Amino acid sequence: MQTNTKLKTSKLDIEIQYASPAIESTLVKVASSTLIKKWVKVTTNSVGLLTLRFVNAAEGKKLNTAYRQKNYATNVLTFPYERSKNSVAADIIFCLPVIQKEAKAQEKTMKAHLAHLVVHGCLHAQGFNHEAEKDAKKMEAIEISLLKKLGFPNPYLAT
Repeated sequence: MQTNTKLKTSKLDIEIQYASPAIESTLVKVASSTLIKKWVKVTTNSVGLLTLRFVNAAEGKKLNTAYRQKNYATNVLTFPYERSKNSVAADIIFCLPVIQKEAKAQEKTMKAHLAHLVVHGCLHAQGFNHEAEKDAKKMEAIEISLLKKLGFPNPYLAT
């Protein structure tokens, strides 16, 4: 029995959810679930469960209002449930319309912006934040390094 339990907790499970078929259709044109999972795996060595949910603006706004008291949809929300040195459990919500608008406004490819936000959300799930300037610089440096490994440019450089 103990071996079985160890097997269950010896890997990172990544679940990807789509709020609608339209969101799934739009997203898979940018990045497959396999590619998104690769981005997640580069971001953490932890075991556990990360659920990535891609939503529309209405669901994004509802969640941001309910949990952050901000009455608008935001690009990514992370809900960490468990975190330790070697394990993580979190839901990460991505609002696809917001991400699309930001990518266009920032003159970035949708794929590069999405990869950045996946990395960003996964770092939040592991306890990183950007509330204080020192923490923001540390988190940004990690993001830049991870995105470079994935073949993406520094997301903080103006284009």
